[in-house]
Amino acid sequence: MSASYQPAEILADAGVSDSPSHWVDGRSWVPEKTSRVDVEDPATGRVFAAVAAGGPDEVDFAAVAAHAAYHNVWAPMPPARRGALLQLLAGRLLDEQEPIARLESLDTGKPLSQARGDVAVAARYFAYFGEAADKLSGETFWAERADLSYTVREPYGVVAQIIPWNSPITQLARGVAPALAAGNTVVVKPSELAPISPLVLGRLIREVGIPDGVYNVITGLGDIAGAALTAHPLVRQITFTGSVQTGKRVLASSAEHLAHCTLELGGKSPTLVFDDADVPAAARAAAAALIRNAGQSCSATTRILVHESVHDQLLDAVITRVSGLKLGPGLTDPDLGPLVSERQLNRVLQLIGTATAEGARIVVGGGRAEGEGIVDGYFCEPTVLVDVTNDMTVARQEIFGPVQSVLRFSDEEEALAMANDSAYGLSSAVFTRDFARAHRLARLLQSGQVHINEYPLDSVETPFGGYKESGIGREKGLQALAGYTQLKTVLARVAAASD
Repeated sequence: MSASYQPAEILADAGVSDSPSHWVDGRSWVPEKTSRVDVEDPATGRVFAAVAAGGPDEVDFAAVAAHAAYHNVWAPMPPARRGALLQLLAGRLLDEQEPIARLESLDTGKPLSQARGDVAVAARYFAYFGEAADKLSGETFWAERADLSYTVREPYGVVAQIIPWNSPITQLARGVAPALAAGNTVVVKPSELAPISPLVLGRLIREVGIPDGVYNVITGLGDIAGAALTAHPLVRQITFTGSVQTGKRVLASSAEHLAHCTLELGGKSPTLVFDDADVPAAARAAAAALIRNAGQSCSATTRILVHESVHDQLLDAVITRVSGLKLGPGLTDPDLGPLVSERQLNRVLQLIGTATAEGARIVVGGGRAEGEGIVDGYFCEPTVLVDVTNDMTVARQEIFGPVQSVLRFSDEEEALAMANDSAYGLSSAVFTRDFARAHRLARLLQSGQVHINEYPLDSVETPFGGYKESGIGREKGLQALAGYTQLKTVLARVAAASD
């Protein structure tokens, strides 16, 4: 893919304009008078589109449409039919993989090969949950006073999906697919930093025959459109992925009308590398945390805790891998793309400066990237920090950039204490050839996922979510369906009651 490929062509190939409207009730829609939010290409810093800025009125229009579709067509539809439509959607996503990937790469800055993978994963979500739609079941059980007792799982109704900017198409599919499979309808609020691929999905949803109003998108700012959506009384379930601070506001808003809430928030995921570990495999994991989305991933393992006996060996391997990474615009398919915005770049650079001020030492990178093809845009050098201790800001705060911290430990007890000494608990990893140690630590680590001897190992089928401030609820896997359904218990008297 040539770097000279024009944004207008990318938008046109994906079937969207440079001034896209909201998607409501099966059509593009925007009020006559509306303001717009500029969308930048993070590789150049240039505006390539401007989306409609929704507010309470637009959110209300979408919520009402979703509410009507839920009651009139989607919830009453046989689950097998719902599932078949979602599987058709998976196929259409694969048909459109290349234009959507190019759009996603332009919008987020991620390398094109990563964007292609994201579209394929999004398709897998719709296929997986489409296959599961007619397999939701309850249970029968004995009850002291009833002759027959059983449970059924029923959808909530209108679901709000507030998605982040780092992987819009996969983050959307991760929540929308199980929500629709369970019989809910959705209103999506994408990030204003990367809002366009959810609008493209609206066209594909209409093409496969999913009824109007089942899927709706309102673009705009989080503190206006997002706030209006979480507060809307027709919204019965909210799924939010983002920062802890914003997640707490979403949870407070949901409490006002007692909507169920699923929150996937921050992470500071530790990887524990023991003296008997496969060090090259651990080094790959440490480098991959910087490569995937330029480190802009909530589950990135950005605390590498290394036994002192293999510390230098691991560090040398990480330095070798990170030093050779190629940076560039996502559409040129480099190893590493830009950060999503100038604000994010400045934040990452500031945190690197704080780390050195607190005693950490930079062994790779550490500054704003320069060089051929990256004169403009928001590029950060992939950075490795050593002499990091667990009380430093860089070890405690989510960086959300290509910054890796390497820490030492002396024994298993110390490693476990360091790993769990965090406000977060999203994911973790253990590298060791000792089977007993690996599974002992898997029980003791305070995180929603534990990966052993490779990171990451999760997939569409594996439940995902955090402990502590990393969130509430689980996404992915069949467990996700529990978050989009409510349990009803039915108790019956079959025989006539005796006197």
